[in-house]
Amino acid sequence: MPISVQVTKGLLSHEGERQVLPQVAEALLRVHGLTGNTFMTPNVIGHLLVNPPSESYVDGGCHSLAVIEVKVPAATFPDAGVKQAFVAEVTDIIDRLKAGDHPRQRTFVNVTYAVDGAWGIGGKAYTNEELGAAIQQAAA
Repeated sequence: MPISVQVTKGLLSHEGERQVLPQVAEALLRVHGLTGNTFMTPNVIGHLLVNPPSESYVDGGCHSLAVIEVKVPAATFPDAGVKQAFVAEVTDIIDRLKAGDHPRQRTFVNVTYAVDGAWGIGGKAYTNEELGAAIQQAAA
């Protein structure tokens, strides 16, 4: 499940830049009850993009901005409770790792769903059913 974290330069501390992806990945696995799952853990991947302040636009001007996006299979985030837990945890992560003043209102979390059958790992396109079976098998 690809994670993209985009932040304004200086929003996160140096250590925060190193920790943000592992912590968001951990939150994603935890809210789904998949921590330690040998199929999912290595397939939660991501990248961090740090943009110059001049490239962060908020409310008519340049301000700090954090945008966290995850792309997931359609079966992920099965109910409102899981969605809320993930959004809250990720926002808290940014708050803990920030280097200075950055209001929570400028942290955005977005989930994008892949079409069933179009989730590819290592050259194989998985259906939601196949993903579920692989996850269950790894949990056994």
